Amino acid sequence: MGVKSVAVYSEADRSAMHVAMADEAFHIGPAASQQSYLCMEKVMGAAKGSGAQAIHPGYGFLSENTEFAELCKREGIIFIGPPSSAIRDMGIKSTSKHIMSAAGVPIIEGYHGEDQSDEKLRAEAARIGYPVMIKAVRGGGGKGMRIAHSEAEFQDQLESARREARKSFNDDVMLVEKFVENPRHVEVQVFGDQHGNAVYLFERDCSVQRRHQKIIEEAPGPGISPEVRKKLGEAAVRAAKAVNYVGAGTVEFIMDAQHNFYFMEMNTRLQVEHPVSEMITGTDLVEWQLRVAAGEKLPLAQEEIKLRGHSFEARIYAEDPNNGFLPGAGPLLHLSTPQSDEHTRIETGVRQGDEVSVHYDPMIAKLVVWGEDRAAALKKLRYCLRQYNIVGLSTNIDFLLHLSSHPEFKAGNVHTSFIAQHHAQLFPAPQAPSHQVVCQAALGLLLREQAHTQHFSAQSHGEQSTHLSSFYLFCNLSVSTTLAHRERKTDLRTLNPFDFNLLKY
Repeated sequence: MGVKSVAVYSEADRSAMHVAMADEAFHIGPAASQQSYLCMEKVMGAAKGSGAQAIHPGYGFLSENTEFAELCKREGIIFIGPPSSAIRDMGIKSTSKHIMSAAGVPIIEGYHGEDQSDEKLRAEAARIGYPVMIKAVRGGGGKGMRIAHSEAEFQDQLESARREARKSFNDDVMLVEKFVENPRHVEVQVFGDQHGNAVYLFERDCSVQRRHQKIIEEAPGPGISPEVRKKLGEAAVRAAKAVNYVGAGTVEFIMDAQHNFYFMEMNTRLQVEHPVSEMITGTDLVEWQLRVAAGEKLPLAQEEIKLRGHSFEARIYAEDPNNGFLPGAGPLLHLSTPQSDEHTRIETGVRQGDEVSVHYDPMIAKLVVWGEDRAAALKKLRYCLRQYNIVGLSTNIDFLLHLSSHPEFKAGNVHTSFIAQHHAQLFPAPQAPSHQVVCQAALGLLLREQAHTQHFSAQSHGEQSTHLSSFYLFCNLSVSTTLAHRERKTDLRTLNPFDFNLLKY
């Protein structure tokens, strides 16, 4: 009997790509994730109803939920992820810092105590020294995280972080730690099995972010020496072994300008950006997950994992970079992508005609490329971004092109404040469209109108019992329209809508 894939979907995803691809699909509730994808009982009901033997939790929702991992164990269904104890220990940042310190993993100075009074947190921030990072203990994905640069702004930032943490995690316990100015965000892909083995698959640099969320990732990290790379990997493996880790995980570090690194957190799941690690190691980490979950040993030993070339991943979002990266939603009226091959991957869950929902993350796709070195990979990334075309909603594609073409990015001088530091170059003042572009826009409107007219005429032709032939009406026709681009409006008039040579403006 072959392997069968089973999907679950909310009402908003009834026509989603993953539903169409699955052998069997179960509707588990309305669009609101609390009533569907985050409802453990409904997901488990679908698993039991389909006869599934294992559940892959994906990237989000229940993927790092201790209670769900324990529910799977009670129900006799394999959870394709780490033990619930590892999720619990690494999910609570204060606990994870204590475990890492005991395992000899470098940690950054901070306060992770139980006293959560405003006075205590403010006193600890003063002891650590400003600037400080205020973070939700159960946080992730940039949620419940604020920076206080001085005591004067500490209280406002603390209250803001707490509000967001309560909304996102139903938990507002905070930690305070030293904020490293312009740090790099470097993370290591680790993998463990049920036989006590653990390996690292090198590091990824995920420094370039907006709203504390990643937008472009690469592997390996630019400018990192083989010696530092080995230290990073070995520290990550110590972290994994300290919690008896099984499956795919990511150990995240903050790195300063001198390449000193400090443990930040561990993501106890497969990361969105895992393809860049696959590209530089020639591995399939999802296959590894399935094999390890089935009780097999790791496919490769550490010395067998070789680093080859360079890889980038650009996250393509429905968002407006010119409006604070405001998330968007709407129809994908047109969607064309670069050609996929062994060095170019398009990972997506949507097709042309689908809607980007307001209910979930607005990511449209991940564009992943590989090259023999960083320069070649970056050149390929920019080429592929130019081949990506989306109509129907705002996207960040043009911004990704600006970003990947910036001289400092090309030089590998990346850090978490990169976008803020180079804001003027990344967000150039908008230019008025050229006369040629205005004419092309008007021509496009006229061609669409002509197509509609011809379609209507063809439909109406057979419905008329009588019609006149050889009928001509001689008159001067003209069509006027106004095109708007930001604040600028352009009035256009065609002397004859079917004579495109007579376009005036």
